[in-house]
Amino acid sequence: MGARNSHRTPQVLILGLDSAGKTTLLSYLLTGHPMATSPTIGFNVGSIDLDKKNSLTLWDVGGQRTLRKNWKYYIDDVQALVFVVDSTDKERLPEAAKALKRFLSEDKVEGLPLMVLANKKDKPNSMSIREISDQLNLPKLEDRDWQIQACSAEKGLGLSQAFTSVNKMIKKN
Repeated sequence: MGARNSHRTPQVLILGLDSAGKTTLLSYLLTGHPMATSPTIGFNVGSIDLDKKNSLTLWDVGGQRTLRKNWKYYIDDVQALVFVVDSTDKERLPEAAKALKRFLSEDKVEGLPLMVLANKKDKPNSMSIREISDQLNLPKLEDRDWQIQACSAEKGLGLSQAFTSVNKMIKKN
């Protein structure tokens, strides 16, 4: 089987429910500042340079309920998954957990490293990393390298560290 697609820039799939902050996150990484976004119908894509030798191509896929069934069509050639959660949205966390579980059951994502980004951690009333991790059943994930990290897509907090970690997870995988 060999390494997936090691000859070119690693592809990273960014998923999560609508309004979790995926497009804001991508636009911050690409431009260095937040931009006004609207719901993503389909996908946004961009490449980021982590340092002189490492870059990643990021695919931000729409998270509305009607679009989630299409997530599986973006899996080919992906080396890592990033799942973005709105850490202020307690009510929708079970829905996020269900969407993540369903996606992780796809054959093609077996063994892919997973980075969960607890977005909007700079906002009041955001849930703790442990709370989010437990709600998403991350500790029960076996046969998969995973991490969870707090971030703020609006302020750029934690983003470069998160994607540097994603790159390390890809190399390790």
